[in-house]
Order: sequence, then structure tokens, then C-alpha cells
Amino acid sequence: MRYMFIVKSSQRAEPPPALMEAMHKMARREIEAGRMLDDGGLMPLAMGCQVSIEKGELKVIDGPFIEAKEMIGGYAIFDLPGPAEALASAREFMRLHTDFMPGWEGTCEVRAIGGSMTKGA
Repeated sequence: MRYMFIVKSSQRAEPPPALMEAMHKMARREIEAGRMLDDGGLMPLAMGCQVSIEKGELKVIDGPFIEAKEMIGGYAIFDLPGPAEALASAREFMRLHTDFMPGWEGTCEVRAIGGSMTKGA
């Protein structure tokens, strides 16, 4: 089953080099094992936009967005046997943050991915 990990935090601090190195090491291991399919960090909110529908009308708001309390910093997509393995992987990833970035607070949301409209799944 495929899972998307979504990392969110209200803290805007850049990860220290040691954390980046540890995350890259974990990512390489997971890619080589065929478990990680894709990952990436997201650019700052100022470089994005939101497209919404309000009262039947499309509305576009350029970033940065007002009242953005939490921002998504990155994501990863895994192919794992089941929810227990997804939880174990997310715990390992978040442990890197406590080990290499003390005081950081955030969330790794783990979501199973349903059928894809583009891949016929």
C-alpha cells in the first residue's frame, strides 16, 4: 500500500546540516530498498498560491497566506506492506528531528493513498 507522509510545523527554522544529512541517509536507504517512491521539501509560502471556490467563484490568493499557523515543510511517498510499517517509518523519521533539532515541534501526518486516476489503480 502506498502512504504519503506530510510534515507540518509552525516553526520556520531551517533544519541544521546534521538533520539534513540524517534525513538524506534515511531517504537513500529507503529508496534503495524500494520503499520510498518520492520525497521533497516545499518552497516558502511566499512562492505559492491558493486557488479556492467561494460562493461559486474561483479565487486566487498569492502567498504568503494570512494566518498560516502551520506550514507543510515536506512530503514523502512510500510503498509499504501496511499501517504498522508506515507508523514505524514515520516514528523513525520524526526521531531524527528530536535527535538533531532539539526543541523543534511538528507533525508527520501519515495517510494511505487511494486509487490513482492517472495510473488506473
